[in-house]
Amino acid sequence: MAKVEQPMQALAAYLPENCFEEVVNYLVKYKVHLTITRARKSVMGNYKSAYKGDNHKISVNGNLNKYSFLVTLLHELAHLLTFEKYGSRVQSHGREWKAIYSWLLADFLKKHIFPDDVVKAISESIHNPGASACAEDGLMRALRKYDAHAPNKVLLETLPPGTHFLYSDKTYKKGKKRTKRFECIEVDSKKMYLFSPVCEVEVVRYKSFGQDK
Repeated sequence: MAKVEQPMQALAAYLPENCFEEVVNYLVKYKVHLTITRARKSVMGNYKSAYKGDNHKISVNGNLNKYSFLVTLLHELAHLLTFEKYGSRVQSHGREWKAIYSWLLADFLKKHIFPDDVVKAISESIHNPGASACAEDGLMRALRKYDAHAPNKVLLETLPPGTHFLYSDKTYKKGKKRTKRFECIEVDSKKMYLFSPVCEVEVVRYKSFGQDK
């Protein structure tokens, strides 16, 4: 999906019910240039501060489900509000940003927008939110229930150790869990990488005469 810049009303299709007007109020008040972009593996959204008269810029992946889209947008709005209050004097995901992001999440939780499992996951992390939803396994697990899943994709945590899987066109072998992440070996390079337990992967189905590499 290429970048999409549309009239504000088109944003409603990407959001859950009962939050469009408040979201638009923030975008209009702070003159945000919002871009809905293609799926990006490394980020779900991005914020760039206003510079030399330019507008604040926020981009959000257009392939996200509505609840993930809203959480990501609030994450980026928190960056904007942090910049408005503190400028560039504070860390990107420091305590100032966390306080503002927590406040935004709490405000939107009051509107009964999210399903119960997402509310629970947000509530459990709201006092110390992670740098991204991807960094919060409980929240990501809850949000992904509302994705339009590809039939061949599964969460890494559901696979037994030793399973071969595909991720970004590379084959990996699942290893042991280290604290919060799984050690996985990239088959061709033999390098070890750490994967989130809620990473979506595709199981490699070997034929009977070539079960293992």
